[in-house]
Amino acid sequence: MIKIAVLVSGNGSNLQALIDANLSGEIVGVISNKADAYALKRAADANIQTKVIEHKAYPTRELFDAALHQQLTEWEVDLVVLAGFMRILSEKFVRNWHGKMINIHPSLLPLYKGMHTHQRVLNTGDVYHGCTVHYVTPELDAGPALLQGVIPVGHHQTPESLAHRVHSIEHKIYPQAVEWICNGTLKHLENGQIVYKGIPLNKPIQFCDL
Repeated sequence: MIKIAVLVSGNGSNLQALIDANLSGEIVGVISNKADAYALKRAADANIQTKVIEHKAYPTRELFDAALHQQLTEWEVDLVVLAGFMRILSEKFVRNWHGKMINIHPSLLPLYKGMHTHQRVLNTGDVYHGCTVHYVTPELDAGPALLQGVIPVGHHQTPESLAHRVHSIEHKIYPQAVEWICNGTLKHLENGQIVYKGIPLNKPIQFCDL
């Protein structure tokens, strides 16, 4: 059984979706860089062990990341899931967890890397928007994409209404991606190739919420 750790900073709605999904892997721990993150209560309510590692307690990003790495290693984690974890991780940490760490980003990558994606979609006048589950690499929001959730951008949308709709589809595709990794449907091979049911995955699988 794959051991999963979830890294959080805030409310933890994606963590809750993972908990509710009854994954074939086991969420062995939840780490937050903020002691007041509501996600910690969600984990505790589900009898999942938690750990607070506050980034402000470390003088450098590298020392903070080393503390993260130590905890993950102690838990013997196989897969790290970033779920609203609001820290940029150092290159060394990312390389240590190459092929074993995923994130979900609120855009249809490679479009709109970084912040404020919903407003940027509206500014551009895009017809479709959504979210992408991807492996984490040292370059921000640039790792191999696994799944995408796609929604149409209707008239009179606001960044807030788009964010709400994107969150809803995140809660569907993130647990699906994690489950596929747990049961071997999706694999990250040593040569960097991603395979889905044994077939090379050259573009993300798309789920459309139309």
